[in-house]
Amino acid sequence: MTATVISSTATPTPTGRPAHRDPNVLRWLGAYTSSMVGDSVYYIALSWAAVQGGSPAQAGIVMSVSALPRAVLMLFGGVIADRLGPRRVVIASDAVRCAAVVAVAALLFLTSPGLWPLTALALVFGTVDAVFMPAVGALPARVTTRDQLARVQGMRGLALRVAYILGAPLGGLGVALGGAAAAFGLAGLLIAVSVPLLMSLRVGKLPVGDRTAATPWQDLRAGLAHVRRHRVLAPLMLAIALGDLGFVSPFNVGLTLLADRRGWGAAGVGWVVAGFGAGAGAASLLLTVRGRLPRAGLVAGYTILAGSVAIGALAFVPSLAGAVGVALLVGLLAGLSGAMCSALLQTQADPACLGRVTAVSSLISLGLTPLSMPFAAAAIGAFGTGPVYVVSAAVCGLGGVVALAVPGLRRAELPG
Repeated sequence: MTATVISSTATPTPTGRPAHRDPNVLRWLGAYTSSMVGDSVYYIALSWAAVQGGSPAQAGIVMSVSALPRAVLMLFGGVIADRLGPRRVVIASDAVRCAAVVAVAALLFLTSPGLWPLTALALVFGTVDAVFMPAVGALPARVTTRDQLARVQGMRGLALRVAYILGAPLGGLGVALGGAAAAFGLAGLLIAVSVPLLMSLRVGKLPVGDRTAATPWQDLRAGLAHVRRHRVLAPLMLAIALGDLGFVSPFNVGLTLLADRRGWGAAGVGWVVAGFGAGAGAASLLLTVRGRLPRAGLVAGYTILAGSVAIGALAFVPSLAGAVGVALLVGLLAGLSGAMCSALLQTQADPACLGRVTAVSSLISLGLTPLSMPFAAAAIGAFGTGPVYVVSAAVCGLGGVVALAVPGLRRAELPG
């Protein structure tokens, strides 16, 4: 017997206010921002402590340890988010992460234990992330109404920009003042701030199905079947996969190698990344202000296509100023397409399956597409940056082609 999924449109009671003026949404935004800034500080502290405590190779292992449990357990994390409710899961996840970080901070303050507690901490974070990420993605649909989800995605994008901007200097300041122990303590404090804010949230009723005979495996199969058979979600997942696969390598390992060959140096990489961040922030601000863009499926398709052209062009821009300008355009287009895809995912998915649907999307973006980076680096070494950027752009563009070619996705709209 398989799990019976009951569709529901249960949402929080409308307040008549747009999301950026709704106290409930603002509490969610404060919790999310604090948690993400804490995440950024944690990664700075972890990398610094790992480098100080071992060789570069050992530090690399510590930094990558969390990837395996996150990828392996992500889909079941979606099952847990749907069964228990995303708010409850996010609260528990932040509490566990806070406790783990504070424990390591205390250990580092009292003694010099080596790399083993850092490795254990990375494993804990990776395991908790597998549950945390699907729940975080499913929570906005519980704290606002469907017609505000696009605006909430814009607000979420702005929060991520703030986390990236504040996290690195705060982590560096913590390390400078008190070493890795102080930085870990600061990360724990920031994550802890999210817990009371999350506990104060009003959330919509959790849609439930027949759980009397359902096992987690059956729940997972039901969620995957929901994605596979859906006329919008199935092509949307393929578009996300292709878009991310073509985007990740050029803007990670590819950008570093491109800057090295152009002679821009580390500062040049920083400027290009800043240009991308400014463009993505502008896209998030646009959605926060407007709240909704019509013809969301069409917008997603065209912005993925245009963004792929900009990605390919980045390898052929000779000057640093030109590369920054192109990166700004990529950020704007990627920000719009990403927000449209996220909002469509949240509004098209059955509310009872939203955690599992988000888990599939998160696994594609955070678990599978980064695997392309070592292959991209090897290809750049063999063929140069130009051909690899062109191939990456073509793969990314295929995501836009899918969005425009499949009628269900092309005609998809966000609630008005």
